[in-house]
Amino acid sequence: MSAGLVTEVRVEEMYLALLKKCLTRSIAPETFSAAEPWFRLMRWWFLPVQAFLLARGWTVVRREPLDSTMRSEGRDWPVDAETMIGLKRLDNLQFCVERILEDGVRGDLIEAGVWRGGASIFMRGVLKAYGDPTRLVWVADSFQGLPAPRPGVWRDDERIPLVKFARTLAVPLEQVRANFERYELLDDRVRFLPGWFKDTLPTAPIERLALMRLDGDMYESTQVAIGSLYPKLSGGGYCIIDDYYSHSGARQAVTEYREQNGIVDPIQQIDWSGAFWRRTA
Repeated sequence: MSAGLVTEVRVEEMYLALLKKCLTRSIAPETFSAAEPWFRLMRWWFLPVQAFLLARGWTVVRREPLDSTMRSEGRDWPVDAETMIGLKRLDNLQFCVERILEDGVRGDLIEAGVWRGGASIFMRGVLKAYGDPTRLVWVADSFQGLPAPRPGVWRDDERIPLVKFARTLAVPLEQVRANFERYELLDDRVRFLPGWFKDTLPTAPIERLALMRLDGDMYESTQVAIGSLYPKLSGGGYCIIDDYYSHSGARQAVTEYREQNGIVDPIQQIDWSGAFWRRTA
C-alpha cells in the first residue's frame, strides 16, 4: 500500500474511542429504555406490575433504535450502559485528563457520584492507555442512590422523584467493581470511597488532585464535594460539574463556593448539562 494512503492513528486514540462507545452503548444499533406509563390511567396497573418485576430482577423496557444525537449528548437513559453522561462529556473528560498528563499537573483523579462507574472507568482507561505510572482514580459514591434532601435547604432538590429513581440510581459497590473488572481496569490504582459525601470526602486520604468530577445532582451533595475537594486541586487541574446546567441545586452550590473563595476562572459549557473550568491559582 502506498505510504501516501496511510493515515496514522495512534492505538491509544483507537482504544479510547472504542471504550467510549462501549461505556455509552453507542456501539449498538438499537437501544432499550426504561418503559414508563404514557397516560395517567395506565399508572394504576403499570406501576404495581413494574414493582413486582423489579423485585424479581426483571425490568420493563421499550425497544428503540439508537438516537445517536441523544446518546452523544447524554439525554437518554440507557438501560445497560455503564454511564449516562454521553459522548460529549466523555470527550471533555478525555481532553482534561490528556491535558494534565501533557502538562504534568500533580495529583490524582476523583469522581464524586459515579452511578455504574462508567466515567471513572474511562478515567482509569485514559491513564492506562498513556502509561501513567502513579496516579490513583478515586471512586466516591453512597452506592445507595441519592440522599433524602433536608427540608428547606433547596426546594428543587425536594422535587426530585427519589422513589421513582431509587432502584435505578442505587448501584451496589459490588456491581461497580464488576464493571471495572469487565473492562480489565480494576487494579490497585482504583480506590473506592463508599458512603455519603458528608461522611467520606472531608476526611478522604487524598493528598493532591489533578481532576475532580462532581456528579452529585443536589445542592448539599455538591456543596460538600466541592468544599472538601477543591482545596486539594492543583493549579492547572480541572473541576468538572456534570449537572451544572441541568440541576439548579448543583449550580447554586458551585456559584456560592466560587464567590466565597474568589474563584474567577471562566466556566466553560460542555453540553446542555455539564460545565468545567481549569484552576489557575
